Amino acid sequence: MTESSFMILQHVGSIFSDDNMEEVKFSIDAYRGYRYASIRKYLKSDSYSGATRAGITMTPEIIKGVASALEKLPDDATKVDDIELGKFAKRPGMSVIARISSFKGARGLDLRQWQEDDIYTGWTKKGIRLPLNKMGEIKKLFKDMVEYFAQKPQEKK
Repeated sequence: MTESSFMILQHVGSIFSDDNMEEVKFSIDAYRGYRYASIRKYLKSDSYSGATRAGITMTPEIIKGVASALEKLPDDATKVDDIELGKFAKRPGMSVIARISSFKGARGLDLRQWQEDDIYTGWTKKGIRLPLNKMGEIKKLFKDMVEYFAQKPQEKK
């Protein structure tokens, strides 16, 4: 693998919307020698099929923290109150926040970047909302990503 190439190392799995028009893919990717987990939404329709901008990347440490927070939730989390599950440092000034929240009348598991620096403090566009009724599947996918990173630790440079 060349230093600047992007590679999908492992497709972990997917969850599908009830109408099968949306797919959220969970994968382990590599870029510039670093491995990370990627969660991205894809559409399937007559006018467009492919990746959307909705998605987020997370380090192995963040995946482990989110998986631990999700384990405390029931498999059917539709009745869980809005709550912040955790804030996980991505790099200085950037964190990933996992929370159950409502947005435009829809509730979901929101995984979103939070920026905090001299220029801007607040939510970024990077993130994804996952359906609460798929929590059992989501928890298993996170567990599978944690296991992948545990079985294949990052090589020291």
